[in-house]
Amino acid sequence: MIAIILAGGYATRLWPLTIDKPKPLLPIAEKPIIEYTIEKLVKQKIIERTILSINKKFEPKFKEWQRMSHNPVEMVADRSRSEEEKLGAVKALENITSNIDDDCFILAGDNLFTSDLDGMIRTFKEKNAPIVALYDVKIRDLAREYSTINLNEDGRIMEFTEKPKKQNTTLIGTCMYILPKRTLPRLREHLDSGLGRDEPGLFIEWLHKQEPVYGYILEGHWFDIGNLGSYKEAERFFSKLYAQR
Repeated sequence: MIAIILAGGYATRLWPLTIDKPKPLLPIAEKPIIEYTIEKLVKQKIIERTILSINKKFEPKFKEWQRMSHNPVEMVADRSRSEEEKLGAVKALENITSNIDDDCFILAGDNLFTSDLDGMIRTFKEKNAPIVALYDVKIRDLAREYSTINLNEDGRIMEFTEKPKKQNTTLIGTCMYILPKRTLPRLREHLDSGLGRDEPGLFIEWLHKQEPVYGYILEGHWFDIGNLGSYKEAERFFSKLYAQR
């Protein structure tokens, strides 16, 4: 299995913090966001390689971080140097996976979570199908900012709605997926259908109508670092967590 971390965005909602620094390298409790994810990935023996999808503008920053951290990641930079030029997460992912013949664990570089990855990988082995990590935000108004999910008794996703106008659940999809290698060509199908280059959630919304897709509910806490408020919330949480250790 190959892990792919999506880190090619420009995080304009976090300016000025991210004008000259990529969001995954912002510190949380004195450690770059991305290192929390990598630490969890390296514990999984099934994951043989980790690829970091980045852009040309921030490539020097990521290389500087890699020299200091010695993390075993491969970097693939798209050609963009601005928000207007970026490929989009789905397109960047399709470019990378077009040369891969293996199952892929895909994660957003700006997500923070306390759950380990054992359960999600175990579910993937059991179902032999695409798996989406889910999280209960517990507040309906908050859920509409994400993708809302309804599951059947077997854990299969029956409804997946990206940024719904109305919602009847607080269970949301995170940008954390395991895709079997047979599903990877679906990325090209999705792009060829004109259904969006940048929103991974739109790909999953489409994918669950093409083949069975299952959910795995994360334990613990999960943060999507999308704006200054969520960044400060995650900083408070992890600073307190580490202070207690």
